[in-house]
Amino acid sequence: MSVAAAQQAITQGALDAIFNDPDHVDQRFPVPILQCLQIKPLAAQQNAGGQQPERYRVVLSDIRNYVQCMLATQANHVIHDGSLVRGALVRVKSYQANMVKGKNILIILELEVASELGVHDRIGEPQAFEAKSQPAANTAISTSNFYGAKTESSAPVKSEPMSSRMGAGVNAAPHSHGNNVIYPIEALSPYTHKWTIKARVTQKSDIKTWHKASGEGKLFSVNLLDESGEIRATGFNEQVDQFYDLLQEGQVYYISYPCRVTLAKKQFTNLPNDYELTLERDTVIEKAEDQSSVPQVRFNFVNIQELQSVEKDATVDVIGVLKDVGEVTQITSKNTGKPFDKRELTLVDDSQFSVRVTIWGKTANSFSAQPESIVAFKGLKVSDFGGRSLSLLASGSMSVDPDIEEAHRLKGWYDSQGRTDNFATHNNMASMGSATGRVDQTKIISQVKDENLGLENTDYFNLKATIVFIKQDNFAYPACSSEQCNKKVVDQGDGTWRCEKCDIVHARPQYRYIMSVNVTDHTGQLWLSCFDDVGRVIMGMTADELMEIKENDEDRFPAIFEAANCTKLHFRCRAKMDTYGENQRVRYQVMSANQIDFRTEAAKLSDMIKQLSVGS
Repeated sequence: MSVAAAQQAITQGALDAIFNDPDHVDQRFPVPILQCLQIKPLAAQQNAGGQQPERYRVVLSDIRNYVQCMLATQANHVIHDGSLVRGALVRVKSYQANMVKGKNILIILELEVASELGVHDRIGEPQAFEAKSQPAANTAISTSNFYGAKTESSAPVKSEPMSSRMGAGVNAAPHSHGNNVIYPIEALSPYTHKWTIKARVTQKSDIKTWHKASGEGKLFSVNLLDESGEIRATGFNEQVDQFYDLLQEGQVYYISYPCRVTLAKKQFTNLPNDYELTLERDTVIEKAEDQSSVPQVRFNFVNIQELQSVEKDATVDVIGVLKDVGEVTQITSKNTGKPFDKRELTLVDDSQFSVRVTIWGKTANSFSAQPESIVAFKGLKVSDFGGRSLSLLASGSMSVDPDIEEAHRLKGWYDSQGRTDNFATHNNMASMGSATGRVDQTKIISQVKDENLGLENTDYFNLKATIVFIKQDNFAYPACSSEQCNKKVVDQGDGTWRCEKCDIVHARPQYRYIMSVNVTDHTGQLWLSCFDDVGRVIMGMTADELMEIKENDEDRFPAIFEAANCTKLHFRCRAKMDTYGENQRVRYQVMSANQIDFRTEAAKLSDMIKQLSVGS
């Protein structure tokens, strides 16, 4: 396409109309065509679950003027696929016009690269777009220090509605509710005033209470979603009574200022937003008549096999086939002493992997999905327990048999072949070191020693080795049988055992393994320290059962240790410097141990052989 043809296609004057003539811009310029003059990535920010989504600033021109723009994250695909480059022409299908401290900013929610118009050097001599002189809405997007918008607070200014198009089309009208322009969630910041958002409640918490010396109170929170992003909103005390029954999961609402926008407390939310909302007495919340124009839930799925490369404590979305449903059990919190109900589920997917998912509280008790249902989870915390496992956060949500493409695809796969497949677990795969944040490497014993693992830092590694000797003396200790205690108890001499920590006397202790095991591979030997969970895997019984055999059947006792020898296991180990008396040495502690999955190991060896063949 020639430069002249591209110049003819550009909608000259569109930017002036967007900012200065919002009432007629849709009639004059149904779909503005602009030229991209600049693309610049913004610095990524960290949150509790890892990095925020990438953000990009672009400069668009209509030949007469140019304006600074921010790409909404759902439009990032034009960057990722390489279609949007400097000099390209684009059709802007959905946008939000804002003013940031005297500067006009255009938030691009949807655009299409007009590849048929070609890529050209800058067309014309566009001038910086001059902001209107009268006070305008002091609106900032969620990146600080953006286009001269400073973070210090300023006096409130009179807000002015600016143009917005939420979706393409010739007949699209400015998006508003009453006299208020609808802002995308992505545009909210502490400097935004007199805004209204239209959002769906994707998750609603229970009412939580607190009692402290300074007073008591209650709160609840909801996750809100629109086309541009998500944000958390919290109500305290009177606002709990005011809004808790009004806001229902799955429903769409108009929520209007006054409502405080503050920095998000990342320890309480997994949403990718720097800000959160605090509901106030005068916050206006109305249920929307149109419930269909806002997305249901936005997922960013990770398949189950990919979990091995996800960092511990990260937050992910997962969808899978429900393979197994456990019973509701109860644990007691170490910190608060309060009991918690939990239920463990097993999910599988077409990556041929399975994973355990733990759900809590009311979600665990009310769970009624049947095995072979498709379940989608949003907001799962990744743990390295058992290689990889998942836990549904309080701010997360769950959907059974959702009407989405990924669910239909998984259902078709499971019905056609998945029902009879075997699934690998993450127990035998490299997992993430909880202390280092790096992928644990599989080592042989000579590498562990030659590389001095644990000498300077705490190191984690995986090891396949064969047990050749287990020390039989002091293989277990008498422990407190109180939930979550496990401290050593003292024999009182009268047949009872006392726990100093719990200040409780038990009729008998609960024995727990504390074992020293010598293992070998083709390169050397290593002593490993093992605790109760690992001891059960090695011995095939509890320490209580083994202690009873020791006391009642002296001939059978050594035979059990002998039977455990020559067992080859997959160990996940921690190497750490330990001080005993005045001596220092590296101690190798087993974090988890599992039987080797020979199917997975055979596949690994096959891949290694193929790589060697290619290399030769």
